[in-house]
Amino acid sequence: MFLDLIKTRRSTRKFSEKPIEKEKITTLIEAALRSFSSRGINPWQFIVIDDKNILEKLSKSKPHGSSFLKGAMLGIAVCADVSQCDVWVEDASIASAFIHLAAHDLGLGSCWIQIRQREHDSSNSADTYVKGVLKIPDNLPGNLPGNLTVESIIAIGYPDEIKKGHSKDSLQFDKVSFNAYGQKN
Repeated sequence: MFLDLIKTRRSTRKFSEKPIEKEKITTLIEAALRSFSSRGINPWQFIVIDDKNILEKLSKSKPHGSSFLKGAMLGIAVCADVSQCDVWVEDASIASAFIHLAAHDLGLGSCWIQIRQREHDSSNSADTYVKGVLKIPDNLPGNLPGNLTVESIIAIGYPDEIKKGHSKDSLQFDKVSFNAYGQKN
């Protein structure tokens, strides 16, 4: 059930070395491709990475919050063509969330690595660095206009840590209003 899934899902940053089965990778890809998109434009593209050398390079995408990718068995770079629609950030984020939830449903752990608007170092963005590692072209194949931007990389693997879901008591119900801001039910 969906509610059980979201009650127990947590970000995983420690992974075992157990390989992910091809069927599960196929299911993750299908989940990403089934994510909803404004006006059905689907500006996203996905790069599935299972090469440990590439994962290690990508683990250096930014100074903080990407190093655990080195221990993952799989990474999925979620990219979007910014020229296709004005809500590409939302569409790519929805696809990233679908990947997370599908991973948890399959018994895998995952963690979002934010790339968009993050720095690799003082002279390069994380996006520029990742594009170089993944050989993402400046123009789409066939010289089509377009500009792929890397929204996120989802690190995936069998968890090597156990985390309980957040308790209902820890949820911030004080941030919920009804019918008007500040109105409590």
